[in-house]
Amino acid sequence: MSYLTICYWLVSYLVGTFMTAWWIGKWKNIDLREHRSGNLGARNAGAVIGKYAFFATSLGDGGKGILIVLLGYFLKETQFTIAVAGALVIIGHLFPIWLKGNGGKGIATFVGVALAFNPLPFSAFVVGFLIPFPFLKSATLSMIFGYLCYIGWIIYSGCLPVAWPIVLIILIILYKHRSDIIESYQEKAWQSKR
Repeated sequence: MSYLTICYWLVSYLVGTFMTAWWIGKWKNIDLREHRSGNLGARNAGAVIGKYAFFATSLGDGGKGILIVLLGYFLKETQFTIAVAGALVIIGHLFPIWLKGNGGKGIATFVGVALAFNPLPFSAFVVGFLIPFPFLKSATLSMIFGYLCYIGWIIYSGCLPVAWPIVLIILIILYKHRSDIIESYQEKAWQSKR
């Protein structure tokens, strides 16, 4: 393992800790950690501040994922090294050290990483999300199918040996969303009984 690779991984985590929602909230004199879900992600930013905050946060958080992956390709790192860096930028977003681990939930950053890392499994993620969405009418539940399709493509294509860090981070993202998933499932179950 080279010194350059270690520096690349360290930078990946640090870039991940750049919380777009926190800076937008600071600009508006709002600490998003004290409002609604307390999450420093696009959904909470949009709910508290407005639609522009949602889009700006999504672009910022997704952009840092794209940036880190493209940096890895520019440095001519291996696929596995880039996959680790992609996982680390998401970990930085989920658990920013300067905010005592109180970050976002990782969807936008994952999208950026997945898109730049390999568009084919990313396409499977998008299709897996879009197909059940009209029926479930829940982004949270549809997201689960998207992640399953992404993992399925990685396994089917034989990319798991180099892409397993990204697959592992998906499990962490789902764990971070556990309360949202349970709430969405209970809401759908309640609606079906009406």
